[in-house]
Amino acid sequence: MILNKLKMILRYYHTLKYLKLRQFFWRIRYRFFRNNTADLSPPPQMRDENGIWKLPAARRASMVANNCFLFLNQEGELNSVDDWQNHSSKLWLYNLHYFDDLNANGSSERTEWHSSLINQWINDNPPAKGEGWEPYPLSIRIINWIKWHLKGNQLTPEAIESLAIQTRWLTKRLEWHLLGNHLFINAKALVFAGCFFHGIEADKWLEKGIEILLHEIPEQILQDGGHFERSTMYHALAFEDMLDLYNISNRFPRAFKTWNKEISTWPEIIKKMGQWLKAMSHPDGEISFFNDAAIGIAPTPSEIFRYAEDLNIECADLTKEEVIWLRESGYIRINHHDIALIIDIAPVGPDYLPGHAHADTLSYELSINDKRIVINSGTSRYGLGAERERERSTAAHSTIEVDKENSSEVWAGFRVARRAYPLQPEVLSNKNEISVSCSHNGYLRLPGRVIHKRTWNITETQISILDQIDGKYSSATSRIFFHPEIKPDLNNLEGHFSVDNQQFFWNLSNGDPVLSNSKYSPEFGVQMDNVCLEINIDSPTVEFRIELPNSNIQNSVQEI
Repeated sequence: MILNKLKMILRYYHTLKYLKLRQFFWRIRYRFFRNNTADLSPPPQMRDENGIWKLPAARRASMVANNCFLFLNQEGELNSVDDWQNHSSKLWLYNLHYFDDLNANGSSERTEWHSSLINQWINDNPPAKGEGWEPYPLSIRIINWIKWHLKGNQLTPEAIESLAIQTRWLTKRLEWHLLGNHLFINAKALVFAGCFFHGIEADKWLEKGIEILLHEIPEQILQDGGHFERSTMYHALAFEDMLDLYNISNRFPRAFKTWNKEISTWPEIIKKMGQWLKAMSHPDGEISFFNDAAIGIAPTPSEIFRYAEDLNIECADLTKEEVIWLRESGYIRINHHDIALIIDIAPVGPDYLPGHAHADTLSYELSINDKRIVINSGTSRYGLGAERERERSTAAHSTIEVDKENSSEVWAGFRVARRAYPLQPEVLSNKNEISVSCSHNGYLRLPGRVIHKRTWNITETQISILDQIDGKYSSATSRIFFHPEIKPDLNNLEGHFSVDNQQFFWNLSNGDPVLSNSKYSPEFGVQMDNVCLEINIDSPTVEFRIELPNSNIQNSVQEI
């Protein structure tokens, strides 16, 4: 009992020691000194300015019938006031309050439903009460209502009044205790509201939003264009956010004239974000799965790129380069004819905000002939529970687990204690070979002081993954997860799989391999059966090799 308490105290210590002082300060302030009174004064006047507004990126439709919704692949109905607050999933309720369907695919066909839903929300959700008044869903709803209006719909006077009340409430609840994408979306909402309305109060909202963004954009968007949480899903959302901000700056140019110099840098930042997303997407057009990532939360990459093009922002496609090293965010993509290999040599995220991190260091995903072959297990849910813990664990990723421990101590849904850091990444490329190597220190905390080093190698005839484990350990397991469409077989230390009726043979240098059943979650609320090759490692090194048809390697490395 005492030992368990001590372990928990140490876990909290190793989790909390990375937080910024202001995160502690604002958490205490919001808990004990919060103003719970909403400001119901009349709204400011709407801003009279008519610049150019482009149609934003559209998501999947989520309002499947009048008062019937499909979020996270779970259907639910809105039949009473209580339904706004009651659901087994808090994330599902958040989605209900987002109002994303106002700007989703085919939304113009549901305008009457949307008008009715906005009025229903106002009537059923009095100021400062319930899930919908939490700052994150509140921010997204403010943005969505304004987008809906800007594309030609009409918010009623009651909805305009509600928007002002919601924005005033948000100003008291900015998520300084969380920072990251939460604070970013708060600031974006203030900018949208500050542009939509006019006057002293609206100008203060706009100034505050821009002030936060001018700090957070260089903090959250890395020099290679990647979002600092190292999640492809959250990167796509941040990419969309930047496009929305640039869009609204064009719609209300006079409102932004004070910040013209700063805004002039946004297109270049957005271009880099687009390049990053292209590099981190599979040939099938969708995102790879590192950290919390799932298809269907952000608009599709192709839809976001359509939006960028409409705003006259061209994002170069670097996937024509054989090696793309996203050095600051920590990912590498290798393109070789019909092969796309995406490698994780990244930190799990910013130290003070690792909530969406998985213990996936030195994992990778592989596509051949535009089909996913080797994958990570994805994300099907948030919150607490055994499945959330499994999906974040090292054992759910195509990498190595030592002594049944995670490479980073992920726990409690969104927390990380001691975490792995990449060591000595190296990329070598010549006309005959491409090689990437990296180690991590996540297992140095174990008694055996273990270091895991992995080397990926592509030649004209072979992909190989060589693992070296230095230190003392009781057990080590390498896992290779296959996409559900891939059915590998196993015969001793070798086997094969087929892609589009083409056979690929693989083999191992040593180890004790078995094929096991697993679960793959490409979307929230979705779990598909797939196969995992588990290799119990019985020597300091093990090599997994896939034989390739003959081809030529070219010498080309592009760093971003």
